[in-house]
Amino acid sequence: MITLATNNLHKLQEFQDLLGTSLRSLRDVPGAPDVVEDGETFEANAVKKAQALADLTGDWTLADDSGLEVDALGGAPGVHSARFAGEHGNDAANNRLLLQKLEQTANRAARFVCVLALCHPKERPLIFRGECEGRIALTPSGSAGFGYDPLFIPQGRESSFATLGPDVKQAISHRARALELLLANAKAREVLHRS
Repeated sequence: MITLATNNLHKLQEFQDLLGTSLRSLRDVPGAPDVVEDGETFEANAVKKAQALADLTGDWTLADDSGLEVDALGGAPGVHSARFAGEHGNDAANNRLLLQKLEQTANRAARFVCVLALCHPKERPLIFRGECEGRIALTPSGSAGFGYDPLFIPQGRESSFATLGPDVKQAISHRARALELLLANAKAREVLHRS
């Protein structure tokens, strides 16, 4: 079984739904390393996490690094999305800080980015990047989802991801687009089929 390098149960469920298969999480791997995400790019962080776990388990591992890039902030919060306000995973604080930083700008263009790395100890990493363009709302709305979902309005929509709900998000999200690329790759499909 493929291991997804995450402790985030929201993310685990989203990946399982999108792939249509069961995955192990870090909770299922005794001695799983606590990988420091200190890369300067989403790609670097995804590969670092997947490779560390693949080396430990000796099997294929899937990891993602994802976040929000806001044009008016020069691409920030970027790889620091989960700890934008200082405390890792404090969604409310991250959203407040983002709105605060955008108070004086009309440019609300942004995108969610997801980079997937599928790694094995004896293979070259397979890397897939998906993006979902959109804009940052003036105020949060909705209660579904997590992270910046209450503030992010995807292109062509008038409501936030947190309002649109999981079915719409799973169809058009950055993660869905990265997974589409993964599933279009013959080697990745072979790995999934064997697991």
